[in-house]
Amino acid sequence: MEHSMLGTKVITQIGIIVNDIEKVGESYAKFFGIEPPTWFWTDTREIAQTEYNGGPSEARAKLAFIDCGQLQVELIEPDEFPSTWREFLDTHGEGVHHVAFVIEGMKEKLEILNGHGMPLIQKGEYTGGRYAYVDTSSELKVLIELLENDK
Repeated sequence: MEHSMLGTKVITQIGIIVNDIEKVGESYAKFFGIEPPTWFWTDTREIAQTEYNGGPSEARAKLAFIDCGQLQVELIEPDEFPSTWREFLDTHGEGVHHVAFVIEGMKEKLEILNGHGMPLIQKGEYTGGRYAYVDTSSELKVLIELLENDK
């Protein structure tokens, strides 16, 4: 039995790309019988240091989070700038974009995945940590997001 590439098998989040975050948020609220989630913009490039396909990107997105027990649903409405979110919406339309894992050792995990033909496509910072999207679609049929929170 091989070791886990990520050191975990706990999926913490499912990310869904949407055209209208308020409308979809209201649909989830009705479905779960909860208050509609509040959305917010991701940080600007100066703060987020967003990189997409190896270069800097101005891309931002509206995000809303819905906690569903152990799993979180993330709604993502991308802006017009190049990003994995925008590319997904333009190519596939709305739908599941990624599953996310909380990991430790971002640099090491990205090297391991890259060594298995799973390249980094977008990364950035958020308050309290950093994220990276990895193209695992050829093997896992979905993108994965790595989340590393500061201690």
